[in-house]
Amino acid sequence: MRLASRLAAVAILATPLLGASALAADELGTPSGHIRLVAKSADVGVGWTWGSGTLTYGHHTYRFSVKGGSIAAVGYSSVEGTGTVYNLKHLHDFNGSYVAGNGEATLGNGVGGSLLHNGNGVTIRIDTVSKGARLAGAAQGLELTLVK
Repeated sequence: MRLASRLAAVAILATPLLGASALAADELGTPSGHIRLVAKSADVGVGWTWGSGTLTYGHHTYRFSVKGGSIAAVGYSSVEGTGTVYNLKHLHDFNGSYVAGNGEATLGNGVGGSLLHNGNGVTIRIDTVSKGARLAGAAQGLELTLVK
């Protein structure tokens, strides 16, 4: 099967995940902040993600770094995302390891979305636009850390 056909098949399979993410946003409660991020991912089976972003919380803007990894992925993509932060009661609770189960099928340009959760009870609903050639269909972990 050609790469384009495989990417299209994964995109179709990932669509229910994206819809579930959108539906769950109604159940997350009142937003406590917003994020913007830019990241890159490079993968050959096991991959690496890196980047930076900003958190708007309590009428202030804070910078943060993005580091992470994924499994069962291949390719390279750059991602820009915006998201809403829920259940952030104290700024220091933003730092931590976030997990997400998501899929990505990018060939040229792609869109996606997922829910990220950390151990401090913080949830981020994020919508992304990606560029590159990447196929991923597994769990991803991201470390978000405020920059001083």
